[in-house]
Amino acid sequence: MQEAPTRAAERVSLIPVLSDNYVFVLHGDGPGPAVVVDPAVAEPVQHWLEQRGLELSAILHTHHHHDHIGGAAALLERWPQAAVIASAADRARIPLQTQGVAEGDRLELLGRPVEVLEVPGHTAHHVAFYLPPQGAAGAELFCGDTLFAGGCGRLFEGTPEQMHTSLQRLAALPASTRVWCAHEYTEGNLRWAAAEAPGDGPIAERLAAVRAQRAAGQPTIPSSIGLERATNLFMRAADGAELRRRRGSKDLWRG
Repeated sequence: MQEAPTRAAERVSLIPVLSDNYVFVLHGDGPGPAVVVDPAVAEPVQHWLEQRGLELSAILHTHHHHDHIGGAAALLERWPQAAVIASAADRARIPLQTQGVAEGDRLELLGRPVEVLEVPGHTAHHVAFYLPPQGAAGAELFCGDTLFAGGCGRLFEGTPEQMHTSLQRLAALPASTRVWCAHEYTEGNLRWAAAEAPGDGPIAERLAAVRAQRAAGQPTIPSSIGLERATNLFMRAADGAELRRRRGSKDLWRG
């Protein structure tokens, strides 16, 4: 379990669940309200919150896949007052939502402004939640399965052009933005990238660091927008055609 360093009055903590998922919790330094992002399952999340005296005030869903929404129903049994915030366009597939959102919507959670970004590609109605920097608190991005550390999501419903546009939107965020992507895929993504771009120094250096982290049992999340700009071949793709080629290569890669 990793807890990120305190940023002003908020922290982002990650809870590893299933085989490679992360559930994220935005919370303060002590007992009080908390926001959970993409709860795949409920029991470990509920236990984690209760241990710390935290009360669930909201659930954010980036997209409809079960390993991102599967724990919501049970969490709502424990905290029925919690809001469920997700894409309004995907209400049929995220049926528990109490507040539907779309591109450009602005929220406030735990005293932090939150901007909704539509980032289709992995799914048709995928959204990301961006917390701009505020005072001493740095920027945070909850991007679900659109952007991974060293990679991007598979194109289950969207097109390469959509994914390219989505990744370029995220690349335009401040370099220091911490990237909370929902799976521990980093080492595999960078092993593929190192094979795809042999001799790329930044990728090789990052891969070595990630291997050391994983050998020590540490998560590789969060990343940062600056690090992804430098080492993520999907974010570096010039256009949709190049992203299509790279996505096809990664999908077939068995290294």
